[in-house]
Amino acid sequence: MKILKFTKGIFLVSTILMLSSCALKSIPSDYSTVKLDIVNTESLGNGKVLIYNGAGILHSADNTARLNVWVDAKSLGQIKAREYLIVDLNKGNHEFKILHIDMVNMRSTHEININENTKVIRLEPTITSNKATVTNILPDNFDKYRYRIEHNK
Repeated sequence: MKILKFTKGIFLVSTILMLSSCALKSIPSDYSTVKLDIVNTESLGNGKVLIYNGAGILHSADNTARLNVWVDAKSLGQIKAREYLIVDLNKGNHEFKILHIDMVNMRSTHEININENTKVIRLEPTITSNKATVTNILPDNFDKYRYRIEHNK
């Protein structure tokens, strides 16, 4: 009986530690976001860029899809799965640093060139790092995405 209680205790503590280790603390944004009445690719470009979290179902299911993002060493804040935001970025090269936690910190740095044709950037966690891709198209099922709520402002 004591072994069963001990095993249950170990299992409970392990589960709590595992679930809390995947928590990524939200960071405030140093960027002002742009809110558009109608979001489509025609309303983007010339520095106005939509950035979204394209995390897949596996990262969403285990709550490791949240991304903390910095652009040129300034915080862009946290973007959760199926969230997006729109920011004005100057034309030229920008350094995107992305962090997500999946038992350990997964950091990556990406160089992205913003020009008059840059409209949409997809960020996503991967099993070993993160990925940043200029797609210039809205994601499938974009109507299910939500605009990121501003925190700590």
